[in-house]
Amino acid sequence: MWKIAKHLLFLLDAERAHNLAMQSLKLSKPYWKMTAPYQILPRTLWGIHFTNPLGLAAGFDKNGECLLAWQRLGFGYVEVGTVTAVAQAGNPKPRLFRLPQNGALLNRLGFNNVGAQQVAKNLEKQRRDVRLRIPIGVNIGKSKVTPLKGAAEDYRKSFTVLADLADYMVINVSSPNTPGLRELQEKSALKQLLDVISGENQRRQFPKPLLLKLSPDLHFDVAMQCAEIAVQFALKGLVVSNTTVSRDNLVGSIPQGPGGISGMPLFAKSTEMLSCLHRAYASKLHFIGVGGVMNKKSAQVKLENGADLLQTYTGFIYGGPCFVKNVLSNLEGK
Repeated sequence: MWKIAKHLLFLLDAERAHNLAMQSLKLSKPYWKMTAPYQILPRTLWGIHFTNPLGLAAGFDKNGECLLAWQRLGFGYVEVGTVTAVAQAGNPKPRLFRLPQNGALLNRLGFNNVGAQQVAKNLEKQRRDVRLRIPIGVNIGKSKVTPLKGAAEDYRKSFTVLADLADYMVINVSSPNTPGLRELQEKSALKQLLDVISGENQRRQFPKPLLLKLSPDLHFDVAMQCAEIAVQFALKGLVVSNTTVSRDNLVGSIPQGPGGISGMPLFAKSTEMLSCLHRAYASKLHFIGVGGVMNKKSAQVKLENGADLLQTYTGFIYGGPCFVKNVLSNLEGK
């Protein structure tokens, strides 16, 4: 059935197919049954129990609308977002493209989302459902209308609105699709940003686990510097990594213009960065490995290179509803 459905979906524009899938999930809510996520390689991080290590990466359920559906499909957790303080439409269309010859996607979406206040309402409503058992992370980014000098306050607003509804929070400073965002990975800017958000977090009665999402295009020295700063400001982990702006080794017709590449072409670069960071900071940080998790083999390699948890986006697009089960079957721990 998936082969037929995939063929039909892939006849549509990629973003239209995505929106159709999300709408179908929302309409099917009356049929979501009491289903526990797959119990494979369970682990506890930051005091949070994950029944399996495979999560849905940020970017798919941007507004936190279908949490129970992801649990029904077997995911061990979901990362909502990227969410911005101000609702925004994102970049002009078309802005999402399949690259099937490469097992990849190219996206230049630009953090399209309904804004922190509305996402909070979505999460609050679903949190009341006793059937929801999986952890929920929330990924936050800078609003496009906010200048870089105001980034820290912009992130702080999103954090304060959403933190009570998240099991963990991710600070996204690495998307290539918001102008200037990656400059926040520079030493002084990152320190200023994390000082504000970590300070806000530490003032909470129960601080949330904070993670930082990095770009795979960073020089390794800069990535190490980001990790050191994360430790300095009491962050608990790194998400490695976001999409890449590199077009190296791609084949076939590639849309012109900006955007980040995800999927198979990202695997080697993101896994190498994961491995290096893990060797240096395994005693101080936990790691979510994302980028090219397309099958059981690639998931296994991520675990062997230091990932405590995994995430997928492009792999799920190509693999369909049975993707999670297929990846987790016979998966081995580190």
